[in-house]
Amino acid sequence: MITAEQSEQLRVWFAERLPVDVYESLVSVTADREEITVVGTVPATESVKEFRERTREQRIEVAREAEELYRRKVAWGVRVGGETTLFTHLAVPVMTRLRQSERQVLDTLVAGGVARSRADALAWCVRLVGRNTDTWLAELRDSLDKVQQVRAQGPDVAGSPEPTDSRKSESE
Repeated sequence: MITAEQSEQLRVWFAERLPVDVYESLVSVTADREEITVVGTVPATESVKEFRERTREQRIEVAREAEELYRRKVAWGVRVGGETTLFTHLAVPVMTRLRQSERQVLDTLVAGGVARSRADALAWCVRLVGRNTDTWLAELRDSLDKVQQVRAQGPDVAGSPEPTDSRKSESE
């Protein structure tokens, strides 16, 4: 997870490198360990397909530079009205261990036609939790940022000398 400061640095980096005519406005730049996702609004007169075609070369150029610098893939998206459309984004496999009762939840979603597979059902569950606990997750992320800030301000334990025992032994 990246800090709020790192997130803002990414946003500034993309805002400075994207040509002014790519997005009408930059909505968000988010990142995790594998991917950076850049989302902006497009002019009301332009479709998502037209945007993708018009900006492809510019986005590729910026993505190549970002991927080399940040060692993460870059995904792009647009927001039109209240709907966000992502393209060129990753679906990363995640290994997890589930007990039988948890697997039964996934299997029920598959059997009920809500999901095509256990992996799809797990992704559905994650999206559902994210949507229904958005405020709580935002607070949790903020507190994690604070923990990272406090750690960064702490003593440098790697470079400090071994602690010494100030007590004298009886033989001295």
